[in-house]
Amino acid sequence: MPAIGEYAASCQDELGALPLLEGGRHGVADELAATSFARNRIDLLDQFVAHVDVHSHVHSMTHVRRVNVKGTSGSGKSTFAAELARRLGLPYVELDALHHGPNWSEPTDEEFRTRVREAMEAAPDGWVIDGNYEVKLGDTVLGAADAIVWLDLPLGLKLRRLWRRTTRRIRDDVELWSGNKESWRSAVFGWESLFVWMLRGHFRHRREWPRRYGGDPRFVRLRSVEEARSWLDARS
Repeated sequence: MPAIGEYAASCQDELGALPLLEGGRHGVADELAATSFARNRIDLLDQFVAHVDVHSHVHSMTHVRRVNVKGTSGSGKSTFAAELARRLGLPYVELDALHHGPNWSEPTDEEFRTRVREAMEAAPDGWVIDGNYEVKLGDTVLGAADAIVWLDLPLGLKLRRLWRRTTRRIRDDVELWSGNKESWRSAVFGWESLFVWMLRGHFRHRREWPRRYGGDPRFVRLRSVEEARSWLDARS
């Protein structure tokens, strides 16, 4: 794969090769072609930078001690976060467990922040926190984290995983946090149902998180199971 400088130079060379009209101007068709060409090249360059960013992070952040693992339902963030905590020898904190009360009741924002702060203070040597909740928590977790890991896996994979997990939980009558249980009604019906919430989150995160976190050196975006496994293996 070429270096970024070589890649950018090739873009400039190819754009400069477009024919000119009298007076050194490009024609309208050429300008449109150049715009389309530039957009395609920008898309490819974004992919290239993402590739470099992921693989550079695989070999950095080897001493992380406070990690926030983020992603939608079905991304595998709980499994990933629990395994990361095991490898680092740190407590694993699941935000869902602190948030959901009996009958799916929810704490106020301040009550939730207090619960999370207490969990963090109980682990002064570090922690791995699994979950999002940015609206309620603000910078409570993000401000203290030295790594923010986003499991941005393909939508189809997450849907399949979520379907299998939901089917198993309902079939086996699995008890979740505070005695709550999933049902088909809460999983698939309504704007706030599990599957609709996951779909909304998938597109919202892809639209907002690159802008929100992209310039943060703590931010790691993992786009496949292979990338997630490589990053996790580098923490061993």
